[in-house]
Formats: sequence, structure tokens, C-alpha cells
Amino acid sequence: MTAFEKIVLVTRKTRLAQLVERFNTRAQAKFYIEHAGGDFTDYVREDDAYTRSLAALHRSLDLGLRVQQVDRAFVPTFLFAKTDLIVAVGQDGLVANVAKYAGAQPIVPINPEPSRFDGVLLPFQTPQAAEAVGRALEGTARIREITLAEARLADGQRLLAFNDLFVGARTHVSARYTLSAGGPPEPQSSSGVLISTGAGSTGWLSSVFNMAAAVSAFTGGARGEPLHLGWEDPRLVYVVREPFASRASQISQVAGVIAPQTELVIESKMPSGGVIFSDGVESDALAFDAGAIARIGAARQRTRLVVA
Repeated sequence: MTAFEKIVLVTRKTRLAQLVERFNTRAQAKFYIEHAGGDFTDYVREDDAYTRSLAALHRSLDLGLRVQQVDRAFVPTFLFAKTDLIVAVGQDGLVANVAKYAGAQPIVPINPEPSRFDGVLLPFQTPQAAEAVGRALEGTARIREITLAEARLADGQRLLAFNDLFVGARTHVSARYTLSAGGPPEPQSSSGVLISTGAGSTGWLSSVFNMAAAVSAFTGGARGEPLHLGWEDPRLVYVVREPFASRASQISQVAGVIAPQTELVIESKMPSGGVIFSDGVESDALAFDAGAIARIGAARQRTRLVVA
């Protein structure tokens, strides 16, 4: 007897669907893309593949439970029940977006077009969906519990991240704040602080390490290797991007590991425009202006991802 009563199928708008929303008709969208020198047929192929995948999923998921389809735009306000099994139809970013709001509910990730999407977080293809969902319903699926990052403000607001948190300025100006990684608070000025989970360590964090290694090699220093953590690793990694040394700002705490049960503390010194956002989505953000203090560490909540 399954503990689940409903399958929530989380989808996303394709690039073509978003263009049609913007330009009102498919013909106008085509004119815009082709006038700019783009290949409109690629947008059509992607949309067709996604439509076929969704149709096949609805047929294969006829397992005696109600199936509710939800667009990713509504996920932040959608209330997932304890009896919901979540099926997310890729890309990887969709899984990351859903994970922050799914609570303890398992997520079955589906790659709708493997020839287009690498699918690091998408182990199942559309024809495998029914079997994967069936195992999840029976309680026999293999599940990985993935560490999330969490930023908490003094007023009770919190923000979770599957891949990474960014703390800095909303626009391209220097962010000013004090940072404490277990030691005395240090005044800093930089282009922001990146805090990564193990799942995110092969993404944005790796590009920061790649840049640092290349600059070090260019100036004759040692070329280090990017730091990669496992998905379940309870540690987080923080990096200060482009730290600036001056009489008013220091650079002694620019990278490190946030161990379990510890936290990174950042206090904003920005009169306005300060922000904390997660997983590269600037609309999914907390205001972080002067006086706000963020405490950042691993969240108690973990993502339960069904894997092959």
C-alpha cells in the first residue's frame, strides 16, 4: 500500500513558449528570432520534444493516482503535501528550483531530451519514468539525500539553495559588508560572496576556482585544482569574489569550508541594493541592506532525489 495519494508533475515553459508569451504569436516570435540571425527551427525542435515527452509521461503515469501538472513559476507558492510524489521534467535547473520547496517529499527527475540536456541531476529518460515512479511509490527506490544551504536573517526570513547562495549587491557595484568565518568580523569590499553546496561545487564554484587557478598560473604561482564535494557532504564552501584590499577592507578570509554545526556570518554595510539570492535566480531573493545579518550554514532540510 503506497503512502502517496497524488503525483505532482512539475514542468517548465520552453524557450518557444516564452517567446510566444512575449510576442503574442508564434509567427511574430519566428520573425524576431530569424531577423536577429537565430535558428528558429531549434526552438521548434525543443518545444516539440518537450510536448511529446509530457504527453508520454501522462500516459505512462496512469498508475491509479491523480496527476496534477504544475508550472515551475508556481512552485514557490505551491504547498506540497506529505502524500505527494514529485516528478520534475528537466533541465537540471528545474530540479534545483523544485528542491527548495519540496520539503521531505522525494523527487523523480526526468530528462525530456537527452541529446540536448546533459542531465547531471536527471538520471531517468521519459521511457524509464513509469518504472522509476513505481519504485518510489512502493518505497523501493534508491534515494540520495542532498545537502542544501540556508541563509537566515534576524527577522525570521530564510532562503534555501540547492547549488549555491550569492550575497552581494544587486547591481554591478562593490558589495560592502563584514564577514566572520569563525574568527573576528572582517570588513570587506568585493563583488560578492558565493556559498556552494556539494551539488553546486561543479557549477559556479568550479568557475571561480578555474579563474583563480588560471590567474595564479599566469603570474607564476601554483595551479590548484577545483574543490568538489559530494552531494551528501554536510559541508559548504564559501569564496569571496574579487576581494579588494584597502585601508577600509581586508582580505584574510576569502575562501574556506563551513563545517557542520557552524555558520558563516555576514553583516551588510550597503545602504541599499544588497541582496541574497539562490541558485542564480535573482527573483528568488532576500533584501540585504545595512544592518541585516545573515547566518549561513547547511540546512536541516535535505533534498530526497530518486536516482538510478
